[in-house]
Formats: sequence, C-alpha cells, structure tokens
Amino acid sequence: MVLATVDRTERLAVCECSGVERVLPSYAGACLSNLTPALLGAPDVWPDWIPDIARDASQVVLLVVDALGWEQLGERAASAPTLSHMEGGPITSVAPTTTAAALTSIATGRTPGEHGVVGYRISVQGETLNALRWTTGSGDARRTIDPVDFQPCPVFDDQAPPVITKGEFERTGFTTAHLRTGRFVGYRSVSGIAVEVERELKAGEPFVYAYYDGIDRIAHEFGFGPHYDAELRMVDRLVDDLLKLLPRGAVLLVTADHGQIDCSGSATSLDRDIEKRILRQSGEARFRWLHVRDGDTDQVAQMTREAHGDQAWVHTVDDVLAEGWFGPTISPDARQRLGDVAVVAKGTSVFVDPKENIPLDLKGRHGSFTSAEMYVPLLAGW
Repeated sequence: MVLATVDRTERLAVCECSGVERVLPSYAGACLSNLTPALLGAPDVWPDWIPDIARDASQVVLLVVDALGWEQLGERAASAPTLSHMEGGPITSVAPTTTAAALTSIATGRTPGEHGVVGYRISVQGETLNALRWTTGSGDARRTIDPVDFQPCPVFDDQAPPVITKGEFERTGFTTAHLRTGRFVGYRSVSGIAVEVERELKAGEPFVYAYYDGIDRIAHEFGFGPHYDAELRMVDRLVDDLLKLLPRGAVLLVTADHGQIDCSGSATSLDRDIEKRILRQSGEARFRWLHVRDGDTDQVAQMTREAHGDQAWVHTVDDVLAEGWFGPTISPDARQRLGDVAVVAKGTSVFVDPKENIPLDLKGRHGSFTSAEMYVPLLAGW
C-alpha cells in the first residue's frame, strides 16, 4: 500500500482526555479547511501534505466521497485496490465531524467558526435548523433563514468551477449556502459522475469538484458489513474510471468530509435531571449542544460530567472556544449558534434528542473527535 501513516507528533492535533484519545482538527495544517485554498492557488506554494504528484497538474479533479474515513479505508484495502495504491495520507476533518460543516469548509476554505455552518442541527432564531434539509420545525426555511446570509463566506475563492453532484440537490438551501458560485452540473446516477467529469476536462476546466454520498448512506443504514464493502468496491471502480479518463497533465484528488463509527445499540438518553435544566438540544447524536435554562451553564456541565462523563467529553462553550474547536476565529453569528454545554461522545455512544426525527435506526454515526471520525484521506493519482 502507498497510503502514508499518521504523524501524530507533528501534523495532527491530538490530545488525551480521561484516558481516551481525542483528535482535534488541525486548522493550522493538514485540514479540510485548507484544501481548496491551496488547490486554487499557485502549486509552488502548496503545503507539503498535498501529494507531490499533484503539483505539476494542469487540471485538478477533486472527488469528495462522503464518509470515506481514513481508518475505514485502511481496514478494507482489499476492497479498494485502486484507492489503496494512490499517493497520499490522512488529513483532519473539522468540528463537528459532520457533512454540513465539513463540506462548507471544503468549498469556502474557512473553518466552521468563520463560515457559521457549525453542525447538522443548528440553533437559529430560537429554532433548530436542519442544515442539510434546510428545514426547521416550521418546515422549509429557505425564506425565513436566507442561505446566503447564513453562510456569507465566498465559495471557491469567488471562482465558478463546475460542481458535479446529485441533480436533486440543485435548489436546496444547503447547496445555495455552500456551493452557490459553483456552476452546478447534476447527475442522476453514479455512472454520470465520470461522464460529466470527462466533459468538463475536455472543455478545459482547470478545477472540477465532484461529490458522491453513497458510502455515507450505506454506513448509516447498514453499518460496516457486506453492504459497506460492496459500496466501497463500487467507489473504487468509480475512482478507477476517473483515473482512466484523465487527459495528460490532469490529476485526481480523493478526499472525504468525515469518517464513521459503528454505534449500533448505543443510544443513550440524557439523565432526567439534566433534561429538566435545559431548554432544548441541537447538534447531532455524537456532538450534542445543551441549551441551558436560566444561564446555569456550569452546574449543568458538572451534572452532565457526573452522569455521562464515561460516555462523553463534556465542556462549557467557553472551554470549547478557548480550545479552538471551531477554529481560531469565530464570527458573532457562529457564536450565537452554539449551545451552552457540549456533549461529545466517546467510544460508540450516541445521545438521543427526543425532538430529532430520524426515520432509521442509524448504525454508522459521526460527529465526534475519535480518530475513526476525524481522519480522512487525501489521495492523488493520474
């Protein structure tokens, strides 16, 4: 295998907490938030964590495979021979390790603290916005929460590269928020990705962005059994097809927004005494925000540590900001969207919010700071 190993001492921000490893985003280095600014800039100033074979490319295709975690890929190298022989190594996702935050960081080149898409379910104007569906409890929120105002950072450095993703995503609020200056190219089935990428490369596009969400959907519903392995083999064939169609001088880069972890049967409800002290929850099952009644943050944080400290890292929002979880800079809007107490799952724990409507009993999960969720690949081939 060509895949590199993780240098935990120099490249990635890692700390120990209560005997459990907690991996934080490496915002100053090898992180998703720094990827597109590098790729859209001059190759002679690219950071050293971008694979060397990409540096002389005249055209770059960036394929984002949702939930293709570094560790999951390494454990299944036999199912992904093409990916496993590409050049590259791991980089970190952002906080939380979830699609809405990470894809926005890829497209904008900014941290969640800057672009303000600070999770999957975000506290906005007293409601909870589902950022992927762009809905609240009142329904479609595109008119009440303008996606452009919500996420004001420029996308792709104000360039307009082709953005190849599912056709059904074109007019969604989340697409408007994080891909609005890209030239949308929709596909109807996975076979269309290669067709559209080839068309854009033949047209001379210097940078092409493509996105596929199949691994994420399969892992959520089925976990890491035969369905997952079959989907990974299919993605590997897609990567092989893309490599074969590249014209001379073009390079394919493959990354992901986050990894996943199998959390089957690990659902936990908050202690009832804690529930009485909070107004609501936001966030996701592996990164919950508690919104506290009457500003009693420190006491609720202590109660949560006592009740769930073996299952989660529990921090007040002040601690979170001091540690830079969302980046070194946080905008006033992003700050208002955070809760008072963060409950970030250890191990395979997930925390239930009774108001969150999920149609499936999800097996694969993400959002937390385990290495399986935080590390994603950055691989290159031609």
